[in-house]
Amino acid sequence: MGKTVLVTGASAGIGRACADRLATSGWTVLGASRRGTGATDGSSWEGLSMDVDDDEGVRRTVATARDRLGRIDALVAAAGWGLAGPVEETPIAEAKAQLETNFFGVVRVVQAALPGMRDQGSGRLVLIGSIGGQIGIPFQSFYSASKFALEGFGEALAHEVAPFGIGVTLVDPGNTRTAFTSARRTVGDAGSGPYAAAMAKAVSVMERDEQHGCDPAVVAAAVARVLSSGRPPRRRSVGPAVERLGTVAKRLMPYRLFEAASRSSLGVDRPGRSKGAMSGR
Repeated sequence: MGKTVLVTGASAGIGRACADRLATSGWTVLGASRRGTGATDGSSWEGLSMDVDDDEGVRRTVATARDRLGRIDALVAAAGWGLAGPVEETPIAEAKAQLETNFFGVVRVVQAALPGMRDQGSGRLVLIGSIGGQIGIPFQSFYSASKFALEGFGEALAHEVAPFGIGVTLVDPGNTRTAFTSARRTVGDAGSGPYAAAMAKAVSVMERDEQHGCDPAVVAAAVARVLSSGRPPRRRSVGPAVERLGTVAKRLMPYRLFEAASRSSLGVDRPGRSKGAMSGR
């Protein structure tokens, strides 16, 4: 396989770390993001402006990337953002916006990249998912929904494109120290709504764990290993061992026991608390 790669979400966080790592590992990298920024810390890669929510913009930018690179050997789809809030209080427009970027944004870029990969008879698709796409995160229901959707999409896609020499890997990070935490959007009544106290606790636990999570360079190193592998895995989880073990425990333990064991780590109380306790009143 050649060594040209398009990375989405490359202006910050995991996407930028992937672009930097691949550029210093001998790849020719183009990084796409809404801001269109390129490398700033010594690695060498160029930035392109692309909004993954825009059908025509994605097609145009992927075509530009193919022209500049000569061919696209690999795609790393890392664009995404987070939405926090109770399901009951989340406007449908906000829920749709979450899936528009995190799921359909990946679909758009994959669809634009596939014809060239199919014609050349090779390619690698690395989709940045999340452990939150295997274990639902309370008060991030629509973020988890977008990542759960990505898991099914990647598994099904792999069967379709394998005959054309194209491999698909889902890289699922756990908590990672990035600006994703500070950029998370919040909906709902944060002060006095029926979910306010429970949400405040869960989000506080989530933010603490993210701020003490792994460096995005660790995720980038895993992506680089996937792209250099002769037989890339279908799925690779990255991050603290206790988080990765959670995905195994979910498959092996009776679900009620798994929920009981994981409840405190997700920042939620046991069922049966009174309405007043849940609402903080």
